[in-house]
Formats: sequence, C-alpha cells, structure tokens
Amino acid sequence: MPADTTLPAAVTIREVGPRDGFQNEPERIATADKVRLIEALARTGLQRIEVASFVRPDVLPQLDDGVAVLQAIDVPDDVHLSVLVPNQRGLDRALELRDRFHEICLFLSASETHNRRNVNSAVDDSLAAIERMLPQVHAAGLRCQAVVATAFGCPYEGVVPGERTLEIAGRLAAAGADEVGFGDTTGMANPLQVRAFFAAARQALPNVELTAHFHNTRGQGLANVLAALEAGCTSFESSFGELGGCPVPAGATGNIASEDLVSMLHEMGIETGVSLPALLDATRDVQRVLGRPLGSHVLVAGPIEWATA
Repeated sequence: MPADTTLPAAVTIREVGPRDGFQNEPERIATADKVRLIEALARTGLQRIEVASFVRPDVLPQLDDGVAVLQAIDVPDDVHLSVLVPNQRGLDRALELRDRFHEICLFLSASETHNRRNVNSAVDDSLAAIERMLPQVHAAGLRCQAVVATAFGCPYEGVVPGERTLEIAGRLAAAGADEVGFGDTTGMANPLQVRAFFAAARQALPNVELTAHFHNTRGQGLANVLAALEAGCTSFESSFGELGGCPVPAGATGNIASEDLVSMLHEMGIETGVSLPALLDATRDVQRVLGRPLGSHVLVAGPIEWATA
C-alpha cells in the first residue's frame, strides 16, 4: 500500500444476494425461503439489501415473485431495501409498491455490445431513458442508485476506457443520481486499474456516493476491494456465498462473498456494522436451501479466532 494512503475507518455494504445472487440459480427458490433469508440478513447489521427485480418474468423467471417478496418481508426500520428496474415499464410496476422499499437501482453498460445484449438498447438510448426516469424516482420520495456495468472491461469488446465510464457516470450524476455504482460485471478488473479509476472518479464526481461492485470470476475480487479502499471508496456491494453473476456472457461467475468481505474488513480494523457470525448463519441457511456448497471461503474455514494468552 502506498505510504500516503489512509484507509477509511468504516464502510457501508449493500447485500445483493436476494436479487443478483438468486437470478443466476438454475432452480426456483420458494418465496417463503426468500422472505426468511432476507429477514435473516436484515438482522445481521446489514442496512442496505437489494431484494427484488422488476425485469420481465420471462427474462428472469427466478425473480418473478418480487412483488410477493416485497409484500411479505418484515425488516427493521433502519434497513433500506432496494429494487432493480430495467426500463420505464419496470419503473411503473415498481412505483405501485413504493411504500415497500427505499431505493431504486437503474442500470446500463459502459460497453455498447454488452448493453445491447443485456437490455437490447444502445448506450445513449439507455442513458436518455435513465435521465427521464430519475425525476420520477425522486418524485416518489425514493433514492436512486445508477449502476454502470462492464465499467472495467467487456467480454465482447475488451478494454473499456476509464474516461468512457466516467463520462457516463458524469451524465448520471448530472441527471440527479444519488449514487453511482461501478460494476466489474465479468471479473475483468485488476487492482492497479481499480485504484487509478476510483481516484479519478472521486475527483470527477465529488458530490455523489461512489460504489464498487466486484465479481470474483478470476479470484481478484477482494484485491480489488483493497485497491478501491486505498482510493477512498467507502461503499461496496457483495452477495452471500459468492452467488450471482451476469446472465448474458458465459462464465460470468459470482460476486465477492459478503462474509469474505466483512471478515477481511474487520481484520483490517474497518467497521461495517455487520455481525459476521449472524451473516454466516444466514449464508448457511442459503446453502441448505440450495442443497449445495457455496463458494465463500469464510463459510468453509470459519472466522479467524485469534488465540489469547
């Protein structure tokens, strides 16, 4: 770590497993199981959880019970729930349940090819649609996160210049996004790239919350977290058990595991507000529901228990 780097004392974590994690599972997960798992996560100390998607059911049938989930879950008042919305139609459906969540996530890709394959739209058209939708989100009294996918690289086009990603992010911030997230959608980022990018992003976007969303596709997820921390990023997204992945390209495996992220941050003296034992209990329940081992390292090894004299 550079000698002049000071790590933040605390970070915030948004748990995206109930949406991003479950969307890639081959089997359908019962609504009652989803509700129980979200409620368990909401009692670990996590204060931000992404719980549902308003993508068309035929596109993501694993999440077609989002309305039922939102209507059933009971979480503490200080836990903020978010939903993913792909377009105007999805936003209209989401706003019918505006009293059941706090934040809406709108998204697009930095890569033209990925955006067309993911949402069947040109990047400029997606940007224009988000710029139209953002005022509606705020008018409904909701917070808005805008996410730029393939922010660090595209499986179809290769390198995505950081300047291109920041140009898109700048338009999102100018349109009123409360938060801009940067997704390493297929795990192509490396720590040097991440550190330089977030240093530039903090300079270019001083008045908006910046969030890092890393995938562990090639085993570099937590290294990228450290690089983002060194650049001053204090907001991260992760998924229990390392579940998730982009459904478009082949081989796009899961997000960084929430329990691995929390364990590393706590060992480094960075506060998250999350109880690691409670988070591990919730992840074990996910593992039982899915009936297979999950990819989290801490789930296998357990938290570090330092010996005392």
